[in-house]
Amino acid sequence: MPHVKDRSLAPMGRKRIEWATVRMPVLLGIREEYGRSKPLEGVRIAACLHVTTETANLVITLKEMGAEVRLCASNPLSTQDDVAASLVEDYGIDVFAVRGESEEEYYAHIRQCLAFKPHITMDDGGDLTVVAHTEGHYEGIWGGTEETTTGVKRLKEMEWKGVLKYPVIAVNDSKTKFLFDNRYGTGQSTVDGILRATNILIAGRVVVVAGYGWVGRGIAMRFRGMGARVIVTEIDPIKALEAVHDGYEVMPMAEAIKVANVVITATGEPDIVRGEHYEVARDGVILANAGHFDVEINKPALEGMAVQKREVRPNVVEYTLKDGRRIYLLCEGRLVNLCAAEGHPAEVMDLSFSNQALATLYIKENRTRLKPAVYTLPEAIDEAVAERKLQSMGIRIDEPSEAQLHRTWVQGT
Repeated sequence: MPHVKDRSLAPMGRKRIEWATVRMPVLLGIREEYGRSKPLEGVRIAACLHVTTETANLVITLKEMGAEVRLCASNPLSTQDDVAASLVEDYGIDVFAVRGESEEEYYAHIRQCLAFKPHITMDDGGDLTVVAHTEGHYEGIWGGTEETTTGVKRLKEMEWKGVLKYPVIAVNDSKTKFLFDNRYGTGQSTVDGILRATNILIAGRVVVVAGYGWVGRGIAMRFRGMGARVIVTEIDPIKALEAVHDGYEVMPMAEAIKVANVVITATGEPDIVRGEHYEVARDGVILANAGHFDVEINKPALEGMAVQKREVRPNVVEYTLKDGRRIYLLCEGRLVNLCAAEGHPAEVMDLSFSNQALATLYIKENRTRLKPAVYTLPEAIDEAVAERKLQSMGIRIDEPSEAQLHRTWVQGT
């Protein structure tokens, strides 16, 4: 039996799903095209994703393509309970997700998604894939997909160690995913989450962005666009140099946090903000995380140093240190854009989830050829998604000339 918070929330969830549907024209086109031929008929898919309106449109598309789908949450605080209810009540999809679920419930829901012996796993962060491997649920799985940078790192480590039991498509590594979802989606939704949680003025504030990957780039760009003074921290000299050339200040976290009004972590690595940083942090600094796991801000260290702790707003906890300085932690250090806001806009998830839908077809069609390894979707699929998106926006581009097609020119002549 599905496990959601309250099925009576379904009417509101259905309206919100419909709102997102019209903003995801590429995915809707895939749904209409393959909804007739049902190429996923008889295919079982276990999905561990953020249960949002955009994800709802993905799993509805998979069902329309013929698949049987089970869905659980990839983060305990990202589930939109009304959306989960609507998927169960209105669309007949088995959902196991409740906002605020305990760690025990979280993993129980993952196991319920694996219990019906899926042919394909669809993951966001790697937890579903890891449980499938560690608990022996990988038999009969043709392949999987992975949505995030963090998850791809985990899977590549499994591949390197020789323990990956089935092929996985790193959807995150498709250009129409990471160049748009990671940069523009996370950039905007992180601003949205912080503003909803705090209602602070961004203009004139000092915002520190830890990590200058595609997520960090997007966050830095959006905060600078709103008038913030942005500082980047990095451990990679090339990314740090790039941040400098993009016009940002770059310095160690120990220096940056002394002047920061807001610190946002976006690295996928643990212990980015820790005890030594709390000791010198500016009074009133706000800490937020945009990375997949809640390990980037060292919460136990903050708890240990605080003499008082209280919730001052929804999703905002104030920690008072011995000298009276206050540090504000958003969303328990979990994904701020999904905990305090609604995640990425539907328009950008249209690209990511179109890749996901097409990846399931690719796995089915190539299941006898693919070996246990981490793969990227073929470039032709990536380009096809981009072309569909441009068409939906009414944008045309040039065609290559004969010389460009056949390389008939000679440089310098």
